[in-house]
Amino acid sequence: MGFLKNVMDEMRQTTWPTSEEVNRYTVTVISAVMLFVVYFALADYGIDKLFSTFIR
Repeated sequence: MGFLKNVMDEMRQTTWPTSEEVNRYTVTVISAVMLFVVYFALADYGIDKLFSTFIR
């Protein structure tokens, strides 16, 4: 029971992000993921063209 009391005490001290912060963080993460997708797609395309040039 002492463990559960300590967990509850810690949960009361936790500060949770506001909905505005959650939205901002979500947009940041999605933007970063999209940026990485574009980067790796372009890198993959470039490497593919480079290899296909030398292999033919």
